Amino acid sequence: MQQYIDKFTRYLEIEKNSSTHTVTNYKVDLRGFMDFLGGDDISNIDYLLLRRYLAHLKSVQYDKRSVARKLACLRSFFKFLCRDGYLKTNPAVGLSTPKLDKKLPFFLDVNQTSRVLDMPVDNSDAASLRDKAVLELLYSTGIRVGELVGLSINDVDFIGGVTKVKGKGKKERMIPVGDTALRAIKKYLDRRCSNELMRNKPALFLNKNGGRLSSGAVRQIVDKCIHTASLRGRISPHTLRHSFATHLLDRGADLRSVQELLGHANLSTTQIYTHITTDRLKAVYDKAHPRA
Repeated sequence: MQQYIDKFTRYLEIEKNSSTHTVTNYKVDLRGFMDFLGGDDISNIDYLLLRRYLAHLKSVQYDKRSVARKLACLRSFFKFLCRDGYLKTNPAVGLSTPKLDKKLPFFLDVNQTSRVLDMPVDNSDAASLRDKAVLELLYSTGIRVGELVGLSINDVDFIGGVTKVKGKGKKERMIPVGDTALRAIKKYLDRRCSNELMRNKPALFLNKNGGRLSSGAVRQIVDKCIHTASLRGRISPHTLRHSFATHLLDRGADLRSVQELLGHANLSTTQIYTHITTDRLKAVYDKAHPRA
């Protein structure tokens, strides 16, 4: 089984150009499936066995979204095995995806966002300036954490006010960057230049050892700032992305433009934000209109 997982992984990386995040998640999902099989030969896998596996996932309290992701992984895996002749028939054909509850993304309102972004900054400390720049860039562009940590200094056009981002499937897109975020990045880079360890590194954001900042470190930065701002709720770097999209739509941005900025392949992915803005408009209407 492991040899087929290795072949599938190479296929994802080379042919599909999948992101590191996707490849890692699929590896984890397939290893979990392999553990469930307990050494069974791949030719013994059939529709009923996959049904038992899905039932097992539910019995150990995986939520519908996690089960759906693992099922998508298996579908892709078996489709690849059939394509390359390792299996004659696809055992995943006919498996139904769990119906997912519509989960509206959590976002911060403008005042809450300002409380996070207006955190105190120590202008003599590169790490403090970096954290400020990270937060400003996340909200200014709406990029994903993985996209942010992959940025290099040369990706940012300070004169044109845009940055080049490599998104899912390694697709590149250009995104405008606001003046506030650009100023924060410049201040950080200017301070960073005084440290010989960090002076000539190409990565835009560095850790204390001069290496590229990790996704986990960005989450810690956001957690720290959320605590400082005394905000409650499950707030993550992705919350700033949700806030970015919601605030744009609230102020009249069209859905297609927001789709391009977010790097969504399908408009339907972006449309979930319209439910948020519509619900808020209805609430205002119900409260303010005399005959609502």
